[in-house]
Amino acid sequence: MDFGGMNYLAVLVAGVAGFAFGALYYTALAKPWMAAIGKTEEEIKANMSPVPYVIAGIAQLVIAFMLAGVVGHLGTDMTTVRNGLITAFFLWLGFVVTTMAVNHAFQGAKRSLTVIDSGHWLGVLLVQGLVIGLFGTP
Repeated sequence: MDFGGMNYLAVLVAGVAGFAFGALYYTALAKPWMAAIGKTEEEIKANMSPVPYVIAGIAQLVIAFMLAGVVGHLGTDMTTVRNGLITAFFLWLGFVVTTMAVNHAFQGAKRSLTVIDSGHWLGVLLVQGLVIGLFGTP
């Protein structure tokens, strides 16, 4: 199956890399993130479930697939590291951070939560754009 010259291995690796980035990112920012959501470590541990991780994994694959599709629409042989990173940044700026800012504003979330969470998604998209660009088209 071929979808616009998409490299499916790149999508899979990008999805896994995005998930791994998120794990490292939120491990490093666990305390500020918990403060931003107003929960303690004990509260987080008491409500642990695999469901959010499954959803996150699936979401990472969907994001990687869509990013690869958008980069692929730039044209033949345009799946490069440069184009992957630029496209990832503009998708983040145009859709992700703006959507989060609106949602967090109406939810009354702390600004620090918006900064932490949007930084995560910027990192995810850049990592995925890098991977997709490195792999290129099949």
